Amino acid sequence: MVVEGWLERAARVRPRHTALETPRGSLSYAELLACARAAAEELSERGVRRGDRVAIAMQPGLGFAKALHACLLLGAVAVPVDPRCSPAERELLADGAVVLLDAAQRPPGAPRRTASAASSSHDLDAVAVVIHTSGTTSAPRPVELTYANLLWSALGSAVALGHDPGERWLCALPLAHVGGLSILLRSAVHATTAVVHEGFDTDRVLRALREHDVTLVSLVATTLARLLDAGLESPPSLRAALTGGGPVPGALLVRARAAGVPVASTYGLTEACSQVTTTPMAAIADDGRRGGPPLFGTRVRIDADGEILVRGPTVAPAAVAGDGWLHTGDLGALDDAGRLTVTGRTSDTIVSGGENVAPAEVEAVLETHPDVLEAAVLGRPDPEWGEAVTAIVVARPGRVLEGEALRAHCARLLAPYKVPRLVVVAREPLARTRSGKLRRRELR
Repeated sequence: MVVEGWLERAARVRPRHTALETPRGSLSYAELLACARAAAEELSERGVRRGDRVAIAMQPGLGFAKALHACLLLGAVAVPVDPRCSPAERELLADGAVVLLDAAQRPPGAPRRTASAASSSHDLDAVAVVIHTSGTTSAPRPVELTYANLLWSALGSAVALGHDPGERWLCALPLAHVGGLSILLRSAVHATTAVVHEGFDTDRVLRALREHDVTLVSLVATTLARLLDAGLESPPSLRAALTGGGPVPGALLVRARAAGVPVASTYGLTEACSQVTTTPMAAIADDGRRGGPPLFGTRVRIDADGEILVRGPTVAPAAVAGDGWLHTGDLGALDDAGRLTVTGRTSDTIVSGGENVAPAEVEAVLETHPDVLEAAVLGRPDPEWGEAVTAIVVARPGRVLEGEALRAHCARLLAPYKVPRLVVVAREPLARTRSGKLRRRELR
């Protein structure tokens, strides 16, 4: 099926509406289309053709958006690459690209009088972008997402969160990951505004939420906690703070709710084009610890081993297993209302004395302790138990942590076999990916 090009449609129906707002300037939809057409012509002159891959290793902002939409206009495949990657990482992620766009080059897309119109439509079956997984348990893997995947994700998100023509979605996530990139693309589909920061800066995001009419923001548990620590309370225009990127401690959600921050718990992954489940707008005022149901058009089930399986039009075609489902590698449970709670990853499961322990469950309990800033739980080889449940914790500023006190805290809330046998107090923040997920391999 072929549909009208998203950017061209947005420029036709809302030419003067702000498409992109950044600290370095803004573009209306008419201006963004003109710049993207010029950038598409430049790429064409460099030999880029439909189906070719173009690596984009640029900071989040105007230049990145121009390059991304230029690729879509040409029918080329955009491959976002985090500009903070080392040269070796960049070379690996950009493998197969005919062109690499980075900060060393002139920003693409200065409007030209003779700029060609490029394509005016999208083939929904065609690959639009290649996103690499965050690499928490292995090396990053490329995932090919089609135009249909992106479109259904945008539509499903709008059904859950509602469609506000005045939407201003703040993105302080890396655009090389699906959570950030999808904000730019959803905004183009709906002809709304993406507010893009080059990275997460607590003061800058706090100011935007208080003063810049932001209606949606995407966060991970760590960044939500930082905003609450900095005094975020009842942001005036915010409809929802989507929070995911891994299990979110229930205590953090309750704390956000008490501060008047409307949190929508979301679970997603690259292979499913970002969101799989999201708390719908109508349910945000309910218990802040509840997960969300699947997006419109998406199905979720839990297999006999507790693994979360997903199917639907947002799932990358190549990620579907022989049984017709995406096997996520994540563990979870569905309640009677179909709401999903994520409990961890199959690869993270600790087997201690023959009992299975989900690290995320223990981490959530540790992070309810008032002196704990963050926690990671993993299994370490043990001659008696096979694996010993081990906690690595970071104290809140000015607080002192004692291992036995934390073990006693866990013992009040967990089965004995889940209580950490060893508690290690770390002086530095825990290693995380650029999208906020724990790097457990580096903590062992």
